[in-house]
Amino acid sequence: MRPEWTHIHAIVLILEQEGVVTRTFRRLDPQRQHAIVQAILDEAIEKGPASINIKKVAERAGVALGSLYQYFDNRAGLLEFSSRLCVHLLTSAFDQFRPMLAAMPLREALTCYLTGGLEWSQTMFGLIQFFGRAAYQGDPLLAEKVVHPVADSMRLTMFEILQAAQQRGEIRPNLDLEATARAVNAWMIALGDSQLLPYLNNYFQVTTETIPFERALSSAIDILVTGLKP
Repeated sequence: MRPEWTHIHAIVLILEQEGVVTRTFRRLDPQRQHAIVQAILDEAIEKGPASINIKKVAERAGVALGSLYQYFDNRAGLLEFSSRLCVHLLTSAFDQFRPMLAAMPLREALTCYLTGGLEWSQTMFGLIQFFGRAAYQGDPLLAEKVVHPVADSMRLTMFEILQAAQQRGEIRPNLDLEATARAVNAWMIALGDSQLLPYLNNYFQVTTETIPFERALSSAIDILVTGLKP
C-alpha cells in the first residue's frame, strides 16, 4: 500500500471541484504542493488539528502568508482541506485493498491487514499522525469529519475479511459477524496504533526490547484464528 503523489494530486482535483481548495493551489508544482501539505500536517501534529496556526503553516512551508490565502479562504478552509485529504487518501486505500484481503486465507489476511497498513503508513507518516491526533484528541468536529469515515472503512474491511472466511468454512457459521468484526478490528487497531504512535505502546505494552512486534502479532493472530475456527 504505497500512495504516490500523483494519487494525492488526483484527490486535490476532486477537492478543487468541491470548492475546498482553489485552482491556484492545484496548478502549483507537486513539490510546492507537497511542502504545503506537509507543513499543514506538521502544524496539526504539533498543535492539534483544531489549533492550526495559518501563519505558522506559511513559515513551515516557506511561502508568503498571502499565498496561503490564495489557496484556502481561511484557517477553517485549510483545516477542511487537511481533513478531507486525510479521509480521501485513507478510505481509498482500504477500498482498493479490501477485495484482495477478503480473498486471502484468514491468517494471511489478518497479518496483511496490519503489516500492510503499517508499511503503507510509513510512506505517509505525517498523514497518519494527523489522523492519530484527530482520533485521540476527542474533538467532536474532527471525530465526525475525519475519524468516523476512516473507522467505518476499516471496520467494513474487517467485516468482509471475516465474511469471506466464514463462507470458506474457516470460522464458525453461527458467529455474529457484525459484533465479531468490531471486536477483532478494535484489537488490530490497538496493535497497530501502538507501533504508529509510540506513546500508546507505553500503555498497551505490545512490544519491548525483548518482544518484537512480529512475535506479538503472531501470538495475537494465533489467538484470534483459534478462537474463531469451527
